Amino acid sequence: MSVKKIAILFSGNGSNLENILKKVHNKTFNGTTIKCELLICNKKDAFGIQRAKKYGLETVIIEHKNFNSREEFDEKLVNLIKQKDIDLTILAGFMRILTPVFTKNVKAINLHPSILPLFKGANAIKESFESDMLVGGVSVHFVSEELDGGKLINQLVFYRKKGMSLDEWEENIHALEYEILPKTIIELLAFSN
Repeated sequence: MSVKKIAILFSGNGSNLENILKKVHNKTFNGTTIKCELLICNKKDAFGIQRAKKYGLETVIIEHKNFNSREEFDEKLVNLIKQKDIDLTILAGFMRILTPVFTKNVKAINLHPSILPLFKGANAIKESFESDMLVGGVSVHFVSEELDGGKLINQLVFYRKKGMSLDEWEENIHALEYEILPKTIIELLAFSN
């Protein structure tokens, strides 16, 4: 039996964080136990910090505004992740563009609320909803220097219903996020060779 350690980075509400903790943390799949060893948040008042406490987990708060550059902030993240000997880092609503200081030193995946390579960036949900696309969806990809441009790992889609509102579109996206992210973590850590 092996143990794989994950780090989760988040910035806000933490609904995907809580979903991962509920479905993956301290659970065993295919002889591999996955443990959340490190939580990092860049906002001291993020609600996700309270969610983590329900699982007995403390969050390390590293506010990016206290650093002189993105690289300095990323170096701090990398050092913490390396200290804990993390196998996989998950960006779950971590609203920072990461530099090569991070991307070249940490194996990380990101959840994005669109079908990449379409609709990159922070407004993906609204942009995909306002497009002519008949499907919406979510993607999980490896983190690279290019924003939302790393190698794709997993995608899920849903079909646009007639008269669908932006709220309904967003609900569909969140439902798929809660399904795809834990599944991808389990596949990468417990079922890849």
